[in-house]
Amino acid sequence: MRPRAVLAAGLALVLVLGGCGDGTTSGRRAAGPAPVASAPLPAEPAPSAAPRPSRTTPPRRLVRPLPTKLPTGLRRTTGVRAVALTFDDGPDPTWTPKVLDRLRAARVTATFCVVGKQARRHPDLVRRIVREGHQLCNHSWNHDLDLARRPAAEIRRDLLRTNAAIRAAVPGAKVPFYRQPGGRWTAEVVTVAKQLGMRSLHWHVDPQDWGKPTAATIAKRVRAAARPGSIVLLHDGGGDRAATLAASPRLIADLKRRYGVARLR
Repeated sequence: MRPRAVLAAGLALVLVLGGCGDGTTSGRRAAGPAPVASAPLPAEPAPSAAPRPSRTTPPRRLVRPLPTKLPTGLRRTTGVRAVALTFDDGPDPTWTPKVLDRLRAARVTATFCVVGKQARRHPDLVRRIVREGHQLCNHSWNHDLDLARRPAAEIRRDLLRTNAAIRAAVPGAKVPFYRQPGGRWTAEVVTVAKQLGMRSLHWHVDPQDWGKPTAATIAKRVRAAARPGSIVLLHDGGGDRAATLAASPRLIADLKRRYGVARLR
């Protein structure tokens, strides 16, 4: 071979070997120790579509935490020997008229903690409650268990709206009490209610009639827990109140005999 040809061949070989920094030539791995296999990287999750907002689920609103104990300023007794009956979550077209019938038959009066939406739907029942000498209590617009944890301005709007619905049925009606749904009180809701001329009404006896116990159980629980001046929590709305209705005659008769039953003032 001629010297020039040998030189050209050598240069070509150098270029081929020097251009593969990964130790491969023409796509093949160079001879040497076998590489150590590494664990495969976890697959990256595919991006998911953003959840579509539900048309039935309201947006989450700011709420403050509940206090560890009940705030001051709650009314829990009548202040006299007689006990008081209170009925929550109405007015209900099925149960409120029957509860009113029972109270009239027993010749006692009670306090009705009415929900604003229900008062707007059934103004005739609000009128009957007042006409038959019972007391009124604001129980929020739509029984919002978290209302007391919301900003004060929002609490105020809710309570004013409920009072407006009550007074649309009975112009000039007095609403001297407010009761927080679920008894989930905060100092803020007590303050707002007071600013609007309402005392915050709690209770002393809760037979948990909302849990659908039998009529005999409701009457037994009230009898065991009642003391002079007790405020008794019952329900005339928010569900099937047949057991509460059935318990009422026995329950009222027992309370009248032991303590008397009075209208809250």
